Amino acid sequence: MLPSDNSMGADNQQERLKLSCWIVGFTDGEGCFSVSIFRNKTSKLLWQVMPEFVLTQGESSLASLKMVQHFFQVGRIYINKRYDNHREHLYRYCVRNRNDLTNIIIPFFKNYPLKTNKQMDFVRFVQIIEKMNRNEHLTQSGLDAIAKIVGKKLS
Repeated sequence: MLPSDNSMGADNQQERLKLSCWIVGFTDGEGCFSVSIFRNKTSKLLWQVMPEFVLTQGESSLASLKMVQHFFQVGRIYINKRYDNHREHLYRYCVRNRNDLTNIIIPFFKNYPLKTNKQMDFVRFVQIIEKMNRNEHLTQSGLDAIAKIVGKKLS
């Protein structure tokens, strides 16, 4: 089920379509579908798999991240404070909850495909989430398969 599908009229549906297309373009330009694999001593296989959908913007465009968060009704916005030569802090809208990724983010981008090469990243992301939903990441062979998709050598 996609978020906020309680549109009443054609105008609301048209606005939702415009916003959906805008989110696709925004993601094509400023987003990523990321899967990190990192050591975790408390994990059975000593590795943890962490998928996330991320959009990044400077502080002056924080409202755009809030709009996406309101649209999807999931995820959080984090600040990455910068004290170097950058003029503003960086903000990241992140969806890490696998249930939210499976039931909200993935169906949205299946209905509204990306237009750039990020579509291939999305396809690989979906493959990994599907493996995780089958608990394959909890076996050595499944973890190895995920690492191969990510392009990471586990050692």
